[in-house]
Amino acid sequence: MNMNRRETLKSLLLAPLGAGIASAAGCAGGGRVNWTELPREYSYGRTAAERQRDRELFAERYFSEHELITIATLCDIILPSDHPNGGALDAGLPDFVEFIVKDMDYLKTPVRDGIAWLDSHAIDAYGADFIGIEEAQRLAICDRIAWPDVADPALQAGIRFFSLMRDLTLTGYYTTAQGFRDLGYQGNVANVWDGVPAQVLARHGLAYEAEWLEKCIDQSRRDITAAWDDDMNLTS
Repeated sequence: MNMNRRETLKSLLLAPLGAGIASAAGCAGGGRVNWTELPREYSYGRTAAERQRDRELFAERYFSEHELITIATLCDIILPSDHPNGGALDAGLPDFVEFIVKDMDYLKTPVRDGIAWLDSHAIDAYGADFIGIEEAQRLAICDRIAWPDVADPALQAGIRFFSLMRDLTLTGYYTTAQGFRDLGYQGNVANVWDGVPAQVLARHGLAYEAEWLEKCIDQSRRDITAAWDDDMNLTS
C-alpha cells in the first residue's frame, strides 16, 4: 500500500461535498467520504433484459450508510486517489462493490460479515468502529490482514475479508476508463506487420523478393488497396 495514502485518505474523509460527487456522512469527526458516482447506463451492447436488470440493481439499496462508508474507506486504502490515473474513489468503486454484491447473492454474507468483523476488531483494539478510529489505526489494522503469508492465523476472518475487498476493488478498477488508461489498453487497433523476421527466413532457406518487399511491407503504402491482374499478378 502506498504510504501517501495517509494524507489522501485524511483529505477524503474531511473533504466537503462537491458537485457531481456521491457522498455518505458519518465518518470519524463528522467528516465525509466522497466518490465519483458509477455510471448507471452503459452504451456497450447490453440487451434490453440486461439493462432492466442493471436498473433494478442500481435502484436497490443493500448496504447501510455505515457499511457503504466502510467499503469506501477500504477501497481507498487499497487503491488511493494519488494513483497517477486516479484511484478507487475516482472510479466509483464503492458503487461497483455494492452493485456486484447485489448481483451475486453469495457475496452478501461475506462482505457484511467482514465489515462486522472489522468493526469488532477495531473496537477491541482501539475502542471504536473502523471508520471511527484514527487513520493510522485503520492502516495498522489493514497491515495486519493484508498479507496472508505472514498474518496471524487468528485473524483469518479479517484476512479473507480484506482479500475479497482487494479482489473486488481491483476487478472493478480495471474495468473502468481509469483502469484501462493504467494498463495502456488501446482496444482494437490496426497493427503493423513488417514481414517474417530475417533470421526465421534464413533458417528455412527463404528470402523475400525485392518486388514483394516493396509492395507488401512498405508501410507508406499500407492504405493502398491491393489490385491483381487476370494472371493473379499483384499490380499495386
